[in-house]
Amino acid sequence: MDEERLGALVDALLESYDADGERFERPRLPARESIDAALALIRRILFPGFYADEALPRTSRRYRVGTWLCRLFTDFARMVYRALHHARPEAPPDVLRREARAMTEAFIADLPGLRGALLLDARAAYEGDPAAHSVEEVILTYPGFAAISAYRIAHWLYAADVPYVARAMTEGAKTQTGIDIHPGARIGRRFFIDHGTGVVIGETTQIGDDVKIYQGVTLGALSVHRALAGAKRHPTLEDGVVIYAGATVLGGRTVIGRRSVIGGNVWLTESVPPETMVLGGPATLEYRPRDADPVTDPPSGGA
Repeated sequence: MDEERLGALVDALLESYDADGERFERPRLPARESIDAALALIRRILFPGFYADEALPRTSRRYRVGTWLCRLFTDFARMVYRALHHARPEAPPDVLRREARAMTEAFIADLPGLRGALLLDARAAYEGDPAAHSVEEVILTYPGFAAISAYRIAHWLYAADVPYVARAMTEGAKTQTGIDIHPGARIGRRFFIDHGTGVVIGETTQIGDDVKIYQGVTLGALSVHRALAGAKRHPTLEDGVVIYAGATVLGGRTVIGRRSVIGGNVWLTESVPPETMVLGGPATLEYRPRDADPVTDPPSGGA
């Protein structure tokens, strides 16, 4: 590329940066890389040895964990400050820095409770899956647990009004696991997603305790019109509900009652009473005699 063409391209990009009154110098949102790194550090603190290949000897673990928390405080506060500054560029930076530090202190203070909630999720997976050999296996290998751990961390941030960072965390988990949980969803204790690929849980979903769902389940909205932002658009699952693979449950007024079971591939847009089983009708299958198969039984006479 010659110098003239390069200069024209640079000018075009700079002009686009300044378009619509948006200045390129405006405080940037935290980068995805820094958000992913913060999530990795939080997981490392919550479950040492699972997310980083390192020993944590009893003689030094107090120092090591303290060091991790100090690093988390710095990284987390910087990330939150950038998100706050982007959302409120007119606010004095010193005020936003104090808010970011206070928020970070509150988050770190909640880490023991967050770890306890995730251990309940891991135990629910172990107790609900005969293929699981241990709680440790769930923490180390289950995509459902990875998605739930990212969700519970992100939900704290979403509730603290840092939605960009929260959404970036759950989107990263979706890339890793194929499970899409919006950080605004409200999910109770001992939640288990079995297998998990293709699960979608919308922003205003409410899920009680001891709920179990399988792969391909969608908890969605009847409409995605922009005017519905902020409204209750997604369903409510009460305690003890089980939803089997491929089921779709839609609508903000749809309530699945306590201990109900929704069968595979069921499509629901209305509420279900407690202690109810909803099953789809059997598919209509057609059986035909097998004639010559074009792949395995080619016609005689050559190609």
